[in-house]
Amino acid sequence: MTFAPIIPWPLLALSFVTLLGFTAWTLAHRGRSRPKRTWQPAALRSAAVALLLLAALRPGWDGGQTQTGTTDLDVFFVVDTSTSMAAEDYNGTSPRLSGVQQDVMAIAKELAGAKFSLITFDNKATVRMPLTQDATALQTAMATLQPQNSRYAKGSSVTGAAQLLKERLEAAKQQHPGRPALVFYAGDGENTSTEAPAPMDAGNVAGGAVLGYGSGQGGRMKETSKADAGYVRDKTSDTPQDAVSRIDEGQLRSIADQLHVPYTHRTGTEPTSEMLSQARPGAMGAITPDAPGRVELYWLLALAAFLLAIQEPLRHFTALRSLRPAMRKEPAP
Repeated sequence: MTFAPIIPWPLLALSFVTLLGFTAWTLAHRGRSRPKRTWQPAALRSAAVALLLLAALRPGWDGGQTQTGTTDLDVFFVVDTSTSMAAEDYNGTSPRLSGVQQDVMAIAKELAGAKFSLITFDNKATVRMPLTQDATALQTAMATLQPQNSRYAKGSSVTGAAQLLKERLEAAKQQHPGRPALVFYAGDGENTSTEAPAPMDAGNVAGGAVLGYGSGQGGRMKETSKADAGYVRDKTSDTPQDAVSRIDEGQLRSIADQLHVPYTHRTGTEPTSEMLSQARPGAMGAITPDAPGRVELYWLLALAAFLLAIQEPLRHFTALRSLRPAMRKEPAP
């Protein structure tokens, strides 16, 4: 038999000593001055408290099986918010980032109960939302995401969030050792930094997927999300024309290999279920079915304490009922 106390051992030991001292004093005091029937309720109350303290020890033994569910997962969404994510080649003419928003919320719905974190990157990486089980907060954070305005763009790396993600994964591992972490990377793979992309560290990644957005033909990018906004111009061309961004699936597949997760291209024409089924192998790898469990016995002690304590209100109820006839028989003054 093993124990897993819900409060520290010293507090439990102090509670037991206090209860024993109080019970001994009560029985000795009432045993000398009152009939036996008057101190029996006190003894039953003390026994009930003792059983609750024993239940707080959480006795049990190893055995049975348990399954780690989505409530035991940390899910990190790494989203590219560089200017190219405004390219209008997702599901026809929609911005790529709109596809990311839909897919992230579909994954969050599938993994309901998990903790979610949102990291975005363009010129720099930012934690938009730390780990939380609040899916509404994730939905709000995703709904307010906008691609970076081209006037502030200075070239972005497809792995610009690598270091920040590594730090967040390590922090999560230290806080909850053994808790699986899934990473869903969403981007178009277009690397505009002058430096080669840094490798992504998969040391603490248990699963997830790399989601690619964009097309080989490419799409134009609006300066802002306003309907009447102009398109980003190609400053490298000799003739004035709109800039076109194209997906780089080679970069995205490389990131997927580094993270040891599957890659899937999202065009907006596939059902969400298809995307989830492709991402599922990594997610399922983080969930361990039939893990060793533990048979809990605390509930038996708690039930016994309840049965002992329930006589207290019944005793008072009986006493009140016995007083009512006597009160009705008393003559008026």
